[in-house]
Amino acid sequence: MSFESIHNYYEKLVLAALQARPDNLLSTDDDYLSDIACVALNQLPARYVRHDVDMIFYMTPDERARMDEEVARAVRTAVEYVNQHRDTDRPRTISV
Repeated sequence: MSFESIHNYYEKLVLAALQARPDNLLSTDDDYLSDIACVALNQLPARYVRHDVDMIFYMTPDERARMDEEVARAVRTAVEYVNQHRDTDRPRTISV
């Protein structure tokens, strides 16, 4: 059994929200964007789908609007959080 076609629907919404930001976050480094995406996604519920069209077809306009609002809030919060912690040392989790 292959799970390659399964993904969290919110991943695409978070990416779209990052692309739509007026502060041009996408011109920054990939690690920064990945950190923002992870922090944002960790604030959102998981909605796993095989095909995006299935999710869109079964969602009401109100559900879609609510999801867009949740994503926008999560991305704003993630940007603030990552910016506040960007220059701090990360704790070491593996002893070498």
